[in-house]
Amino acid sequence: MSKDHSFDIVSEVNLQEVDNAVQQAKKELAQRFDFKGSQSSMDWDRTAKTITLKTENEYRLKALVDMIQTKCVKRNISLKSLQWGKIETGMVGGSIKQVVTLQSGIPSEKAKEISKAIRDMKIKVQPQIQGEQVRVQGPKIDDLQAVMSALRQMNFDVDLQFVNFR
Repeated sequence: MSKDHSFDIVSEVNLQEVDNAVQQAKKELAQRFDFKGSQSSMDWDRTAKTITLKTENEYRLKALVDMIQTKCVKRNISLKSLQWGKIETGMVGGSIKQVVTLQSGIPSEKAKEISKAIRDMKIKVQPQIQGEQVRVQGPKIDDLQAVMSALRQMNFDVDLQFVNFR
């Protein structure tokens, strides 16, 4: 048996749950009275991992954003994994558009921030950045659990999951 224990810190989004959330939001959009006769739409692109919201005015865009956020929360998708793009105006017919990108993987600057935070804890563990994840190794399971607990308390603006605990 290995003397060092480890776990990985990742940021992943369940695409099937996002698909379900968008479908539920589309159903709600079709049924809502305040959207009757409007040119509002939600388009989910699974390969690009983007949701495109299009509508006529800011009020309706805010309602679309609220619908998506509510459905994501109900399906246990962290709102930290949604990156909201700029609101684009001047589209055809005076409509506005906003693109929401799903963040999967930890960006390198956030991985460095997480790694530094782990080193600053002064616990005998070694963080390693491996692509879009951070591996933490240490001789004691209790130390690894302490790191997990401390990281849950911190805010890195990224949805973190702890996997491959060995």
